[in-house]
Amino acid sequence: MSAVETYTQAIEKFDSDPYHAALIEIRGEHEHSASVLRQHLIEMGAEPSDSSGVWGSFAEAVEGTAKLLGESAALTALEQGEEHGINEYENALEDGEVMDEIKAEIRRTLLPRLTGHVSILRTLKNR
Repeated sequence: MSAVETYTQAIEKFDSDPYHAALIEIRGEHEHSASVLRQHLIEMGAEPSDSSGVWGSFAEAVEGTAKLLGESAALTALEQGEEHGINEYENALEDGEVMDEIKAEIRRTLLPRLTGHVSILRTLKNR
């Protein structure tokens, strides 16, 4: 959920740039991923959080970075957020308490998406 918030703020920064469409697409993929994970939690009998918690402050930091340091810094911050997500998914894959169904979803869809996001962000930074 924090990724969705972060990209929403970044999209506002890049409103008229060629980056806008790419950032909207990435945000949409994060919205889908959050929905998938939320559904898994519901199926397990857990109640998913409605907030982004601690990582919501990351979204605020990205917005502040973009305003103060410019587009390249904002893209770097987004890339770092994606890399953090990759680490989180890799940790989940090694966690014996994470359901096999969720691990399969991480391997099949969620982790490859984040890897793709990093690649897109690096391409945008190098423009």
